[in-house]
Amino acid sequence: MINVIGIGQNRENMTLGALKAIEESDVIIGYKKYVDQISDLISDKEIIKKGMGDEIARAEMAIQKSLDGQTVSLISSGDPGVFGMANVVYQIVSKYEGVEIKVYPGVSALNYASSKLGAPLNDFAAISLSNILTPLSEIEKKLRYALEANLIVAIYNPLSKTRKEPFNRFKQCVTEIKGEDALIGIIDSTYEPAKKTIVKVKDLTEDIVNMSCTLIVGNDLTYVQDGNLITPRGYVIRSNIHELSQNHYEKFLNGEIAHGPNRDCEFYPCHYDGQYCDFCYCPFYPCGDSSTGGEWIKGKNVWNCKKCHWLHDKQAVECLREPFENIVNEVEDLKKKKKTLLKLRRACLLKNNPNDL
Repeated sequence: MINVIGIGQNRENMTLGALKAIEESDVIIGYKKYVDQISDLISDKEIIKKGMGDEIARAEMAIQKSLDGQTVSLISSGDPGVFGMANVVYQIVSKYEGVEIKVYPGVSALNYASSKLGAPLNDFAAISLSNILTPLSEIEKKLRYALEANLIVAIYNPLSKTRKEPFNRFKQCVTEIKGEDALIGIIDSTYEPAKKTIVKVKDLTEDIVNMSCTLIVGNDLTYVQDGNLITPRGYVIRSNIHELSQNHYEKFLNGEIAHGPNRDCEFYPCHYDGQYCDFCYCPFYPCGDSSTGGEWIKGKNVWNCKKCHWLHDKQAVECLREPFENIVNEVEDLKKKKKTLLKLRRACLLKNNPNDL
């Protein structure tokens, strides 16, 4: 039996299943650094340590020990199925018969980094920048497709002393596709506790990145709040319809709200000259999504839209108005059809990214 065990980023992240498998093993095999992290758990085991780059040798040794009738734990950092030892073992084991394998998942570097950064993950891709065995053209192709699809992108093996070109290509891709203000979270595990940094790609430099870093690139809706990197998923927050909003949308549905700037309004411009006033009162209120500038007033349970100007931009209004009119037939639909309205909001946000305004 071979137990391929992910020990996570540190001892606190190990699963109960992994601990039990290690306890039941006769032999422990792994990269020296990883084996040393669990030294107190394996003092009564046969221990075989190998260097970095000896993955094939480790896998072959684990298979041979297993064929000899011993239970082996092959140690991998993070999750063994994410740039770990599981793939290596399964590629090699097909040469043999009668080898039983069980994989014990661990907390991957991207999950660990996400937990330290806040809540940046939504739909995402994980890409390694190591071009030791992977052509740089393949890495760049993966990056470009992931970024163009607006996926969150977790980056492994970003930079080494001798391997810098992939990092430079990565920065170039992010800048070209997402813009120089794209947000990147960095977790550096050379520190204890791990060091957290959030920068814009224009400020991402080699001196703050190394092989022990995991990078997470935000998508078009990712924002920073209270020092955390957050990517909104889009939950429905229920609220009563304010009386002034009720009056506005009654007029809207009766065709009494003009398209564009309402310069006859005594409060115009309440945000900026040239603003569109079709949606004077936000039909998505409260969206609970700070990516456009809104925020909760702490301790008051009130959503503040003061800094959100997106809804008054010409492109946003032109994207929203026609489908909005097809969705909302009565004012109560602002509540009853809020899920549909929030999907419309998201679609227009991604079509007209507020960060590009």
